[in-house]
Amino acid sequence: MPKTTFTRDEIKSYAQLSPFELKDTFIRLARAAQADQPGQKGKTQVQMLNAGRGNPNWTATGPREAFHALGYFALAESRRVWTADDLGGMPEETGSGARFDTFVRQHPDLPGVDLLRKCVEYAVERFGFDKDAFVHELADSSIGDNYPVPDRILPHAEQIVRGYVDDEIFDGRPPAGNVSYFATEGGTAAMCYVFDSLVRNGILKKGDKIALMVPVFTPYIEIPALDTYEFDVVHVEASLFAETGVREWRYPTEEVAKLEDPSIKLLCMVNPSNPPSLALSRRVADQIKELVATKNPHLVIVTDDVYGTFVPGFRSIAADLPQNTLLVYSYSKHYGATGWRLGVIGLNDDNVIDRMIAALPEGEKERLDRRYGSLSVEPGKIRFIDRLVADSRQVALNHTAGLSLPQQVMMSLFSLFAMVEEGQAYKERVRGIVRQRLELLLEGAQMKIAEDAERAGYYIELDLLAEAERVHGKDFADFLEKNYEPVDPLFRLAEQTGVVLLNGGGFDGPEWSVRISLANLDDLDYLKIGHHLRAIFNDYAEEWRTATAG
Repeated sequence: MPKTTFTRDEIKSYAQLSPFELKDTFIRLARAAQADQPGQKGKTQVQMLNAGRGNPNWTATGPREAFHALGYFALAESRRVWTADDLGGMPEETGSGARFDTFVRQHPDLPGVDLLRKCVEYAVERFGFDKDAFVHELADSSIGDNYPVPDRILPHAEQIVRGYVDDEIFDGRPPAGNVSYFATEGGTAAMCYVFDSLVRNGILKKGDKIALMVPVFTPYIEIPALDTYEFDVVHVEASLFAETGVREWRYPTEEVAKLEDPSIKLLCMVNPSNPPSLALSRRVADQIKELVATKNPHLVIVTDDVYGTFVPGFRSIAADLPQNTLLVYSYSKHYGATGWRLGVIGLNDDNVIDRMIAALPEGEKERLDRRYGSLSVEPGKIRFIDRLVADSRQVALNHTAGLSLPQQVMMSLFSLFAMVEEGQAYKERVRGIVRQRLELLLEGAQMKIAEDAERAGYYIELDLLAEAERVHGKDFADFLEKNYEPVDPLFRLAEQTGVVLLNGGGFDGPEWSVRISLANLDDLDYLKIGHHLRAIFNDYAEEWRTATAG
């Protein structure tokens, strides 16, 4: 099979791009491969298989049906108040619970209405909601006829989200104290808001030292490098091997010990990790807990736990270190809801950030009082979680801040769905989907990975250089490093087979590793990707043998 048409220098220049930008180059090459190899009756012999992005190809239909059923009830509530052609009124709270029950009885065949009823009844029973107040929040918010009030998150929505996180992210064992939540436009917005507000409130300053647990989602690498922040970044590397050529993707004790340095102000992690897709081990969580208690008590931790639902028994480090941790969670992956833009930031009401703000020098506190002075006669008492909300709208637009109300309703219904039998069955199905795809990929690639009970399996990161040493020895691995750029295999895959993967080096992982999303293609496509990956690998081995013989 021919090599890539790109020179080594060209490949090296492309490798400087973010993996998500480099992906576009691979897509272009894959499409060209399709066009260059037509099959019978105009059909291509090359199928583009883009496993470069983590957008799942499943959706949770049940809660969406419930959302649309709710919309019909909400419109009936609007027309009950005021009807004039296409004009309606604002739904009323008094008696809305009883009217909802009547609506459900009168529309038994409406898709989603039974699950909607079940979710409402469950929420009223578990959280002790006043039914009129809760049903009104759902109906009025699905109409979207008001600004978000409170701006941070709706009252019933917050209790539901708290219950969901307690169940799914804290494994039913939430930390002591109350966690307040800020509903955001997905995990993307949450990341931006957190970095921005930590700097604006003097917790971080330009050039400060922070730590990243790597490999990690690329924006956590690229944001700190922006001229706004220019943070001094310490890498905590998952460098352990299970055996020669087989990475564990786990953190050695000495790597985690870097966090003992009190000059490190912030630690960012994705848990389960992205791309290795493993939950943080109990050993490492305990080590971080101990070093915070004894060496670095003011360490602020940002944990992005979007893949937590894919690991049975997952429990966030926010449960171990609630006073130090900002929890970021997104509904996008579990529910197939990337287009909905649903996420939250959670922070325990008793936290080191608020205490550090209170302890700032007087000049800094006066600066912050001026910044937030339009919001309160006592701006110094505004909590950090509420400052996040204000900062998200440049403070001046705080009165119109907040996630749109229909989005908050969908978030509530996704959360309640997880609490009923149907949602638990759905969770097991999506976990099974990614496990099956991983097995098929490895069957085709004939590659070995470490056994790990805490594997989410949403992605897999394969170190091709380590695999080279495992299969053919160190001489072969040295040959690859000397003669090719680390992303060369990805160019070959795209040009020759139409397969699009991402370079693991772009996630601060090993340069010769590749990230494969197990979420966005059909099951058997992963068997094909595995076969293509093995074929490319064998081509390199043949080139090595030829060079050695020569």
